[in-house]
Amino acid sequence: MTPAPVAFLFDVDNTLLDNDAVLEDLSIHLEREFGRAQRDRYWTIFEALRAELGYADYLGALQRYRLENLDEPQLLLMSSFLVDYPFASRLYPGALEVLEHCRRFGPTAILSDGDVVFQPRKVRRSGLWDAVEGRVLIYLHKERMLDSVVRRFPASRYVMVDDKLRILTAMKAAWGGSLTTVFPRQGHYAHDAREIAAYPAADVTVERIADLLDWQP
Repeated sequence: MTPAPVAFLFDVDNTLLDNDAVLEDLSIHLEREFGRAQRDRYWTIFEALRAELGYADYLGALQRYRLENLDEPQLLLMSSFLVDYPFASRLYPGALEVLEHCRRFGPTAILSDGDVVFQPRKVRRSGLWDAVEGRVLIYLHKERMLDSVVRRFPASRYVMVDDKLRILTAMKAAWGGSLTTVFPRQGHYAHDAREIAAYPAADVTVERIADLLDWQP
């Protein structure tokens, strides 16, 4: 496969899609269906599992929650809420247009962390899968899988768009000058003062993903 001059890699959560808003909707749903105490218990399990795995596993947290509530039929409704959520309504304004804009310069692809069931479902239902013509990679820790990224999407240089400076820093350390890092300041990670102070600035910082519509890579 002939390498492209440039390839664009996009994270999903809080980069193209407002995942914080999805979590808020889920939290409201949990409180309405199960009550505040059970809502808080789910999030405690969720955070413990995220610390253990290194990525968000909503359905895995639900499975663990179920072990404490074996005779709770409402859990079936909770899983349906997650699986059938209208993710397309939570895309950031301009997200699809940015993918189209970047496609003028080189192939676009999704490079995301996540589980093997829920994250692909999210990418499909949001419309992002089709927007990148199926060029979707989802890993447990994407910054450790860069050789696989190069194998699947060879390019002379790369642009990575991600709301986490930790990820951008790790990828920059591996790829050096062949990578341009782009940091959209969206979502809670991008506004965490400790996170921002802990890592060097990205090559490009924008306030919102739509700002890249005026950007020439």
